[in-house]
Amino acid sequence: MLRYLWAKKTAISLCSLSLFIVSMPDVVAETVVEKIARTGKLTAGTSKDALPFAYRNAERELVGYSIDILALITNQLEQEYDQEIELELIALEPKERIPKLIDGKVDIVCDASSFTWERDRVVDFSFSYSSTGTRLLTKKGNNFWDADSLIDRRVGVLAKTTNEQSIRRAQPLAEIITVKDRAAGYEALQQDEIDAFASDGILLESWLSNIPNPQDFQVVGDYSREGIACMVAENNSQFLNTVNYTLVEFMQGLLNNKPEYVTIFEQWFGAQGALPLTQDLKNIMIDNMQLLIDFKEGVVDDKK
Repeated sequence: MLRYLWAKKTAISLCSLSLFIVSMPDVVAETVVEKIARTGKLTAGTSKDALPFAYRNAERELVGYSIDILALITNQLEQEYDQEIELELIALEPKERIPKLIDGKVDIVCDASSFTWERDRVVDFSFSYSSTGTRLLTKKGNNFWDADSLIDRRVGVLAKTTNEQSIRRAQPLAEIITVKDRAAGYEALQQDEIDAFASDGILLESWLSNIPNPQDFQVVGDYSREGIACMVAENNSQFLNTVNYTLVEFMQGLLNNKPEYVTIFEQWFGAQGALPLTQDLKNIMIDNMQLLIDFKEGVVDDKK
């Protein structure tokens, strides 16, 4: 009997051990920080048409507020790991952002992305460094200020964006039409193929300020309020700490009027910037930064 029990326990133990060995991964996944240190490169996903956050300029270069944030993150990585880091920018469609992060094709996404709980289940978000919200671009005379006005209206959206979610939630009876990109949305509106195009209010205002006939269009409604943040793959806390440290340092420096940070902000949102903000919008953005800084430990300036 004792021999039987011993044999049974041994068999169970060996079986458990074999299952444990089989279940172990062959290679432990490389973290983003390890990848950056090994390759000397930060691969960042961003947008090609989200002016002033991330877009292609006349020279086809990717530029914008979020691109400058990525440059600051790269600089911080160089200081922390004492090596030169190349910033590689890859233009992505909104629907590509999270799959590319999860697959490790990009290390970070900074464009005009905003937090949602659904996204947060599969990726991690940085602190918010800007503010926006879903609004509608439409032709003058269309009264689309509230959800009831959107019943049976054709609203263009980019697939898998918070703008699409916001409009669907606000008015289930609206006819949602997905478009390939923002340029296609603007074109569809001008050709009367849609009644309105839903996007981030700041991006719509930017488009409006760069067309020859802004008097024919208007930005209306407030269908959501969102903070803009970077996204990184889950289980990369060390990298996310660096990203958040960089953002706090930038926002703190901006609030304290440090020239290098004021220059970045004013280049995109100042009176002579790519998209001059109204004083009200500017105050909202600054107040949100101040609120975040107030709840975080300040960054000690040791770079003097």
